Amino acid sequence: MGMKGDCGDGRRLWESAPPGIVHALRPGIGRLSDEVIEEIQARIPEYARPSDETYIKVVRMAVEEAIGRFLDRIENPDAPWDPEPFRMIGRGEAAEGRNLEPLQTAMRLGARVGWRRLTELAEPLGLSPQSLYDLGEAIFVYLDQLADAAAEGFDEARAHAAGEMERRRHRLLDLLLSQPSAGVEAIADLAKAAGWRLPRTVAGVALDDQNGTPSLPPDVLTGLERPQPCLLVPDPNGPGRPQMLDKSLRGWRAAVGPAVPLERAAVSLRWAAEALDLARRGVLPGVPGPLRCADHMATLIVFKDEDLVGALAQTRLAPLAHLRKSQQDRLAETLLAWLRYGRGAGEVAARLHVHPQTVRYRLRQLEELYGEQLGDPDIRFELEIVLRARQARSGTA
Repeated sequence: MGMKGDCGDGRRLWESAPPGIVHALRPGIGRLSDEVIEEIQARIPEYARPSDETYIKVVRMAVEEAIGRFLDRIENPDAPWDPEPFRMIGRGEAAEGRNLEPLQTAMRLGARVGWRRLTELAEPLGLSPQSLYDLGEAIFVYLDQLADAAAEGFDEARAHAAGEMERRRHRLLDLLLSQPSAGVEAIADLAKAAGWRLPRTVAGVALDDQNGTPSLPPDVLTGLERPQPCLLVPDPNGPGRPQMLDKSLRGWRAAVGPAVPLERAAVSLRWAAEALDLARRGVLPGVPGPLRCADHMATLIVFKDEDLVGALAQTRLAPLAHLRKSQQDRLAETLLAWLRYGRGAGEVAARLHVHPQTVRYRLRQLEELYGEQLGDPDIRFELEIVLRARQARSGTA
């Protein structure tokens, strides 16, 4: 960063000081520091720590450093400017959790006290009005330099802290999603270091990979760089949380796993990933906003082992195998409606939007094909499983 006052008229200010002025001013650094510290502590609550001797010592060192370096600049304008001590002050402000406003106020107060002291000494030191004016302007040029250096250090510290916090949160997400689950104590320690409050329940969110970053509350852990981009949402069923997710994930293809205890976070995300895959295939319907596993648990269970469901379908749908595809579809649709909504032809007809007589005809066909099997509750249960799976695959769920 280029420092103000190092060239042009700024350099003239440093060189225009009367000979011997620095020698005359150096003995008063201690007294001036006392006045500056007293003014700062009286006017800025953040720096008022009269019982903290270590803190007072640090403040004194910073004030004396600033005054001493100002005099050094006047004495030797060609000396290189080293902003590092004042960058450190800015880093310290960031570490204290403050913004730069108190520090900037303290600098202005210090400059005001220094200017006041200089005007008091103008006559004893034989300073001309022009010299006094130039020194006053040099004080405020120097103040800009200190403020720039402190801001640079502050920004560096904040960026480093944010990066470190983000790394801790990524590590925490890794621990929570590890299989087998990491120890409770390790998770609690890292959560504390990452500034993340341990929730009672969480939900994993699986995302399709796409450009951009969703706008999310700070308590949502993000894993957008993982092979399967994901989120971990604390208290997903809390007040306003579903609406928050709907708004944050607008435009994203996403699936939200069920709410589970923290130690089962990986399970929730696994279910969410499976739901997202079924949505890509058209088995689960496209919906505005994120797809929620809780609304499709039966389908997720049915498709958990498709080979097993396929083997069951071969057995239970064998009576339909010799029919034409269109006949199979009509009878399968009717049989599923009959199993789901009861055995009355009127109710089934209303669900299928066909005439009751048509339903009666199809049911007689099914009775001929299946015989006594339709009276067995276990077979009816298995038939509903395979017919639901068949319907989902056809995209008509």
